[in-house]
Amino acid sequence: MTSSNFDDDLSWEAEDRVIARVRQACQRLGVHVEVRNQARVHLWYAQKFGASYAPLHRATDGIDRYLICSTCIGVDVATGVLYSTHGLDDLQRNVLRIHPLNHQPAMFADKVRSYQERWPWLTVEAAC
Repeated sequence: MTSSNFDDDLSWEAEDRVIARVRQACQRLGVHVEVRNQARVHLWYAQKFGASYAPLHRATDGIDRYLICSTCIGVDVATGVLYSTHGLDDLQRNVLRIHPLNHQPAMFADKVRSYQERWPWLTVEAAC
């Protein structure tokens, strides 16, 4: 995570090269690692999710818009600095809340179902 401007290359090909490199680097971990260029999200978000998404200028802009408040977290791999939009209380308490800046109840419900299938102890509370 970095707070500087993104790379100017917003092509799918540039993103795909990074996805391939990460896939190869993580293949022995036995987990699914999803990589997306946050600077490109505004190019496809409306088509996929039916809602507009303003362009991002920093990685923290994207983190600040995540759907679930307790997931609005990032770590700068260069410095180890933790960034958290809403603090860590909900994460520590296993609480899921819809983010008021990304209020999409249907998507939130789908994500909650997915999370609770894997981690049934998670609970849902009112928006943060």
